[in-house]
Amino acid sequence: MRVSEQNRVTKETNCSARLVLDGGKTEIVTGVGFFDHMLNSFAVHGGFGLKIKTSGDLNVDGHHTVEDTGIVLGKAFAEALGDRSGIARFGSFYVPMDEALAFAAVDISGRPFLVFHAEFRQERIGDYDSCLTEEFFRAFAVHAGITLHGSVKYGNNAHHQTEALFKAVGHAMRIAVAPAGNGPLSTKGIL
Repeated sequence: MRVSEQNRVTKETNCSARLVLDGGKTEIVTGVGFFDHMLNSFAVHGGFGLKIKTSGDLNVDGHHTVEDTGIVLGKAFAEALGDRSGIARFGSFYVPMDEALAFAAVDISGRPFLVFHAEFRQERIGDYDSCLTEEFFRAFAVHAGITLHGSVKYGNNAHHQTEALFKAVGHAMRIAVAPAGNGPLSTKGIL
């Protein structure tokens, strides 16, 4: 079973995650309501079982909470995927949400990289700073060991733009982690 449990404790945050790549319950509590909604959307659209509990220094702002959650979730994916053998490896997906359109493409390559293109019309969505979306995906990509391209093609509402992107990444990851073949999908023979 492709499962991982991760914990990270710093002077700024305490974060734990349980990831089941093949589905299960979703329970997200970070103290940042909109971020919880985004992680839930990511898990549901990816078909992942995901439990996350993060407590952080929200008296400062949401940055450490969001970034450290990305680190822990990335590490959970890296461990659950093991040597990355027998998976589709690549995935991409478009998600429209009302006036917004987002796209995500992933390569579960072991080579972390983020390309992020999004301009959000509003700086804040509830208690969530829109700029933290890029911070989350950077931490996630680096610690998962994936190449991730995410872009919001257009949109007027930051809520719709951000949610479409989280859903697109969830779908792209679902496709990329799907069982396919026996060994690593690589001309080198390893990833």
